[in-house]
Amino acid sequence: MTVLTHQTAAPTKAPGRPAVFPAQLTTTVPREYVHRASLAEVFLTGCRRREGTQFALTGQWPRAHTFFTSGDGLSHTPMQAAETIRQVGLLLAHAQFGVPLGHQFLLHDMEYSTDPDQLLIGRRPTHLDLEADCTDLVWKKNRLARFAMHVRIRREGHLAASGSGHFTCVAPATYRRLRGETHTARRPPHPRPTPLTPQLAGRTHPRDVVLTGTGRPTSWLLNADTRHPVLFDHVGDHIPGMVLIEAAQQAACALAAPRTFTPATAATVFHRYTEHDTPCQIDATPTPGTTKEAAHITITGTQNGHQVFSTQLTGRLS
Repeated sequence: MTVLTHQTAAPTKAPGRPAVFPAQLTTTVPREYVHRASLAEVFLTGCRRREGTQFALTGQWPRAHTFFTSGDGLSHTPMQAAETIRQVGLLLAHAQFGVPLGHQFLLHDMEYSTDPDQLLIGRRPTHLDLEADCTDLVWKKNRLARFAMHVRIRREGHLAASGSGHFTCVAPATYRRLRGETHTARRPPHPRPTPLTPQLAGRTHPRDVVLTGTGRPTSWLLNADTRHPVLFDHVGDHIPGMVLIEAAQQAACALAAPRTFTPATAATVFHRYTEHDTPCQIDATPTPGTTKEAAHITITGTQNGHQVFSTQLTGRLS
């Protein structure tokens, strides 16, 4: 069950002056359903089942988000679409399919594409209408174990972004067995190594940079600030997938420098957990199809000799 809006009780009237309230008040969905600690990081406002495993949702992007805003302040970033898609999957699992709070989710892959013209920030917060189709549902003992999802994000009737992902839902006891000692792993102490300059990483603030240099032009080390209020909104025993996608985008920006790389699409596969306490190397390679106007770049992350994720990025060069 998902709260769409709150019905207000009959207003209390002051003598000689009636109090007027709207019939319905818009609110976010419960933050627990999308695994966010801060209400400011919840981008979904409602959800209803259309038929079967198809759902209609609503959402809102703020005009001046501290992280999901382009460097010039004019646009929402594609990463905001990715985070919204992630939240849709968690919300549907909990609120529509009954996965209990406290269960862990394994995100196996995520892909998304965006229309830059529909990411421009207007005079008001960006209202979203979303459509979600869930497929390949696998149930174990009446509990959802796995599912796939495709999401379309519309803005005033225009398709702003679309994406998909595959999720596995894991009970707490199973997760503890799966992760072993790393389940209680602590984030490493600070200070962290000096990050790349924000301009090189496509960012405006040093706090938002998640890479540090290695002295090689196509290779970096993951160097995310675990105190970051958005990327590490809540405590976890491994590096979140959204941080890895952000690392891929920053690596693409650094590879393209001094030109500016503006990402539009990304397809990421997560192979393993990325741990906090071991160096993770990020490598970027241009792929066939790169032109003077557009880039196709492959990003890989390697830790302990194993590839932990790979991302295929496309974007505009300017």
